[in-house]
Amino acid sequence: MISPNPTRLRFARLLPAAALPLLAACITPAANYAAAAPQPVTVGIVAINDFHGALEPPKTSVLVPNNKADVLQLPAGGAAYLASAVDSIRSRYPNHLTVAAGDLIGATQLSSSLFLDEPTIGVMNRIGLDFNAVGNHEFDRGRDELKRKQDGGCRQLTPLKPCRIEQFAGAKFKFLAANSIEPNGKTLFPASAIRSFGTGKGQVKIGIIGITLKETADLSSREGLQGVTFADEADTVNALVPQLKEQGADGIVLLIHQGGYTKGERPDPQGCPNLTGGIRAVLDRLDTRIDVVVSGHTHWSYVCDYAQFNPAKPFLLTSAGVFGQVVTDITLAIDPVAGRVVAKRARNLVVQSEGYANRNGRIEPNALFPIFAARSDVAAYVQLYSDAAKIEIQRPAGKLAGEVSRPGGDFANTGGTLGSLIADAQLGATRKSGAQIAFMNPFGIRAPHTLVPGPDGMLTFGQLYAVQPFDNALITQSLTGAELKAVLENGFDDLQPKQVLSASSGFVFSYDLSRPAGDRVVAMTLNGQPIDPAATYRVTTNSFLANGGDSFSALARLRDAVVAPMNDIAALESWLGGDVPRAVPSDVRAIEIKH
Repeated sequence: MISPNPTRLRFARLLPAAALPLLAACITPAANYAAAAPQPVTVGIVAINDFHGALEPPKTSVLVPNNKADVLQLPAGGAAYLASAVDSIRSRYPNHLTVAAGDLIGATQLSSSLFLDEPTIGVMNRIGLDFNAVGNHEFDRGRDELKRKQDGGCRQLTPLKPCRIEQFAGAKFKFLAANSIEPNGKTLFPASAIRSFGTGKGQVKIGIIGITLKETADLSSREGLQGVTFADEADTVNALVPQLKEQGADGIVLLIHQGGYTKGERPDPQGCPNLTGGIRAVLDRLDTRIDVVVSGHTHWSYVCDYAQFNPAKPFLLTSAGVFGQVVTDITLAIDPVAGRVVAKRARNLVVQSEGYANRNGRIEPNALFPIFAARSDVAAYVQLYSDAAKIEIQRPAGKLAGEVSRPGGDFANTGGTLGSLIADAQLGATRKSGAQIAFMNPFGIRAPHTLVPGPDGMLTFGQLYAVQPFDNALITQSLTGAELKAVLENGFDDLQPKQVLSASSGFVFSYDLSRPAGDRVVAMTLNGQPIDPAATYRVTTNSFLANGGDSFSALARLRDAVVAPMNDIAALESWLGGDVPRAVPSDVRAIEIKH
């Protein structure tokens, strides 16, 4: 969730803003020209991404290198601390923008999710966000509910009632969605915007484009999208650049909900070694008149001079991890006469917050790095919602005989014992609909990816909701054995990251990734009997998967579909109910054949 790097990346070719007046003096052809020509204008940009409604400190760390050969853990995150960090950066810039690259909402903490993420919007209003590029999780509760987030109001569009704590006024900042196309051909939100700084001959303009990854339809409920489609990212951006230039944009900043990963010897949020991921294919096709690309989606932290990967594309590329634990400080120097950015640099700042305890002891703030105080107005606002959610968070919600987890966290492609437990719960909740098999998608299991019961085996509703925050319906449908194989093959194709569906007890399958795509599932059994390709089976999944989410298109047939009377989180709570703690799944259900 951060970007490893053995050494800090330095931009030798990028001048600090403070040096620009000196440089201008050195190259002035005549003494009186320096007095007449406007000096470069400095604009600061504060950038975040993938906040995911982390109102309270998430009690996780950001890893950074120290002066020795090891790394330090810095406790980070929490909306009130993020507000102070943003304020500290903005105080250095008379001209500034605050932007986000998507997923402000969706897969959020319970204190936000229970209230339809209204408090997350309220926090961002108080922080002073200017623009947010729509991410895939912004669509978690559907297109209409997302529009309500922008416009405000209390129209009920989901099973949860809105405006339970306060009248919801909507976002004061603007959502941007250049490639999110409605059935009428218009963009769901504006594609771009321009912000001006300074006056007269010293005025400069920055164009901002907001875009999400084109695979959003595969990552969101198709029903909730209501016909919204997603155009190619690079084609969309490249068509907008000339328009912004015609409107006088001296610099262009792209906010894109797509990202990458880095790999180095040690973690370093400032670095960019060995950049991989979906962002590279987009960047390699972008118009070079774009100056800065603020990215997201992968929950990684990096600062990149992209010219080191593609000299023809000298973009400044940034990403600020996840949960507001890191914020990016970007400096642009813009020549108002030439109408272009003449210098750019960035650094990632860890939002150190309060210490916390884990299994290995206490993780405390480190004085070698900035430590931020909680901003009082934001802290009070968060507390209002935390208190309202506390009763529900602490409510006993079932018993479990031991710990279950999805090992590897966000980037693991298997569900572990936690995925098996969820699949078993969903099968148990839908047997009356004839269900024989249930599947859970590992990428749908959220942080902290672990359920640790108390000494008496008790789990709270807050614990359950943390790992399953989407309120998905459960859908049971009919699939032939051949279609069932096609579903599993979707997880092993070469189009998306490999994902091994977690199966309910009794269903076992084997796969061999050395075989060609489409023929990697080599065996399937149910209760010890081979799956018959021609026979029909009743299969339960959450509604996200049932609508083809995560590229499981073979599930989107919805033949003889029945919607369960309870959603996914209610099914898990029901499965864990009773006086005797539920046993931890121990059977192997997915077997990888290795050579």
